[in-house]
Amino acid sequence: MKVGLLLCDDVAPELRKSHNNYPDMFLALLSKQNPDVEMITYRVLDGEIPETTGECDGWVISGSRHSAYDPLPWIPLLARFIRRLYQDRCKLVGICFGHQVMASSLGGKVALADKGWGVGMSYNHITQQPGWMQPAAQDFKLLVSHRDQVIQLPSSARVLASSDFCPNFMLQYGDGFISFQGHPEFTKSYSADLMNSRRESIPRDRVLKGMASLKDDPDNELVARWIMQFFRQTL
Repeated sequence: MKVGLLLCDDVAPELRKSHNNYPDMFLALLSKQNPDVEMITYRVLDGEIPETTGECDGWVISGSRHSAYDPLPWIPLLARFIRRLYQDRCKLVGICFGHQVMASSLGGKVALADKGWGVGMSYNHITQQPGWMQPAAQDFKLLVSHRDQVIQLPSSARVLASSDFCPNFMLQYGDGFISFQGHPEFTKSYSADLMNSRRESIPRDRVLKGMASLKDDPDNELVARWIMQFFRQTL
């Protein structure tokens, strides 16, 4: 299976030695479910957009330090490609920023959340469970790092999972698009180092609460399995 990673950011240089870059994280995540996964990285943050939607079997949009509404020249290019993928009924998975830019590209609204930063572990309740979400579960946990949230859904979106902090945590659009506010590619050690690196911008009490939440383990492998089963639906 060939997966195209639409890369929207890099791991900070001071953290890269310990944690590698985001393409390494995503490949490690997905290859545990399918060792034959081939990942092709497109540096969208540098303006590199795939020429056609058929270059890969499935697509992933990474997280980013940027906001979906930032006035950066590559974000409208990405939004246009998202709409092409949707029109061509391709498989797309959005992660954090990817989750948000998918929503804004398809008619929803993204904004700074009134609740502020979400960091550490997010505890989410499943509200709908399509057939590809196997094994079935009532709840799942993922690491998060975000200030923005999807505050208005596109008409084509439905909520698959929510948390008290983030009501629109996991979305599905038709048969081809899904997205998560959380990061199944993050490890707990990377989450901790990321929080420490952002202590000047994240309130101290929020960092302390986020660090304490790392006593629990994220359901990364479960979510990776769901993602691969979602990709395989039409292959």
